[in-house]
Amino acid sequence: MRNIDQALATAIERYRQANPASERIHADATQALPGGNTRSVLFFPPFPPAMVRGEGCRLWDADGHAYLDALGEFTAGLYGHSEPAIRAAVAEALAGGLSLSSHTAREGALAREVQRRFPSMELLRFTNSGTEANLMALATACAHTGRRKVLVFKGGYHGGVLAFAGGGSPVNVPHEWIVARYNDLDDVRARAAPHRGELAAILVEPMLGSGGCIPGEPAFLHGLRALADDCGALLVLDEVMTSRLSFGGRQALLGLRPDLTTLGKYFGGGLSFGAFGGRAGLMQGYDPRGERAWQHAGTFNNNVLTMAAGLAGLTQVLTAERLQALNARGDALRGRLNALLVEQGVAMQFTGLGSLMQLQPLAGPVRSADDLAAADDRFKALVFFELLARGVFMARRGFMALSLPFDDAACDAFAAALEDVVNVHRPLLPACD
Repeated sequence: MRNIDQALATAIERYRQANPASERIHADATQALPGGNTRSVLFFPPFPPAMVRGEGCRLWDADGHAYLDALGEFTAGLYGHSEPAIRAAVAEALAGGLSLSSHTAREGALAREVQRRFPSMELLRFTNSGTEANLMALATACAHTGRRKVLVFKGGYHGGVLAFAGGGSPVNVPHEWIVARYNDLDDVRARAAPHRGELAAILVEPMLGSGGCIPGEPAFLHGLRALADDCGALLVLDEVMTSRLSFGGRQALLGLRPDLTTLGKYFGGGLSFGAFGGRAGLMQGYDPRGERAWQHAGTFNNNVLTMAAGLAGLTQVLTAERLQALNARGDALRGRLNALLVEQGVAMQFTGLGSLMQLQPLAGPVRSADDLAAADDRFKALVFFELLARGVFMARRGFMALSLPFDDAACDAFAAALEDVVNVHRPLLPACD
């Protein structure tokens, strides 16, 4: 398909020429960082944009271009940029000193607010990221059960050292992994059967996030709950991304109660944050008043700025009503975009739930990572660079996470930009049968 290659090369070259400052910043960074990068997901060739400012749901780069921010910091930017209540809380915290070498009142208040939203987290502890939260949840499961095997899912992502695209990553932590197919209980049961007495945990996202915004089917997720009970394993629900789908995450929407839940992203108000928690009987193992308490350290677990920003965001900004409205807006936008693609005869679609979605360069049902094997990434790349040229920023892989400031006008702007891209390139895009 020579034409798609030519169109993509043209779009990339236009991007390069339009962004000399970003290219220079990236080249300078390569002198100290491998590939000029310290966070793999942000890189795409020839170089990523260097952003210098954000406001609401808008971004500005080093070359002076303004963008509609449809990426939302990979779900961490739920509040948008420069939310006034969070800025005020951070400023107040700064005035009191950054590193206070002890407890503060804010950490207990933030924990109680998280607990109020997630009743399954009867007790919880903070970390610095969702990756750390998942590592600690698995450590808890192993300590509690005395087992080492963990069942996960192809396409699942639980942090930089807990990634299962293609079945696994060479830098994953060395648990004994059992990798099953998402949304396929028969496959899960068959793979778990030889290890029933050795399984410490089932670790699952209620929707594959980095794996393509593929929702877990309710019967599948409840089936995992039953399997965990039957095997004596712990069900660990990774809601680092899906926590934003309702006031109590997707577990509240499904009536699903895990043994442990992990959180991250926006709960820190835009600063580094993670949390893990669950049944009191499990989490009591970390009570330092006990003689044989499990150790859980972390200099910045209760850092002053994150505690202040997180508490302000949850108590002053993120009401159940605002979350519901945001997710309804996301569902409407995804439906609108998919209707546009169908109307234009383009075999592409946006998968996802609520305010989370991802562009897939194929038609038909998408239930697991295996269903994405036939996707041709060139089509997604072309749409990405053409949207950038029209002032719309999302992830190179096609991922989107709407923020609270992403209003109806922003949805209209995104839909108009995509429609223009489709109109210009329709002959090159995959056609519906």
